[in-house]
Amino acid sequence: MVAHSKVSADNAVAADPRRLLDPPARDRSQARGYHGPGRPSTVQAQSNTHFRTFRSQADFSSITRASSLLDACGFYWGPLTVSAAHEKLKSEPEGTFLIRDSTQKNCFFAISVKTATGPTSIRINFQTGRFSLDGSKETFDCLFKLLEHYLSSPRKVLVTPLRKVRVQPLQEL
Repeated sequence: MVAHSKVSADNAVAADPRRLLDPPARDRSQARGYHGPGRPSTVQAQSNTHFRTFRSQADFSSITRASSLLDACGFYWGPLTVSAAHEKLKSEPEGTFLIRDSTQKNCFFAISVKTATGPTSIRINFQTGRFSLDGSKETFDCLFKLLEHYLSSPRKVLVTPLRKVRVQPLQEL
């Protein structure tokens, strides 16, 4: 999860949400993140993250809230690569989607969706407390409002989430 998972080399995220606010130990002199009242500016980080520092406590809160909601939703796949996401979606019906961590330095999340031409991925941008899909002018204060908007759209680009754990029908239970 973006806000509190262990850092991995291919898609780094921080182990402790406060660590996202502070640079790694070797870059402390260049701290630009929000430290908030009573927050030390030199928390020792275990390793690098590819995410930029937060500009405000509100941005930090928005991302940590979105991250915890994503953890609970079942269709957040964490640090899944683009090719692995596309492989999972290849045999699914059109409109099936999943959310994963973005590997782009300026993005936290990406949505991968099966379209008529095959799987594709779109960055979910986050700027000044608002989420939007890359290339869209529509912004939302909550990641799930963005998803609701595109799920209820007449174009039906997003239809069904691909869950990590398939829910068993009562007959199978």
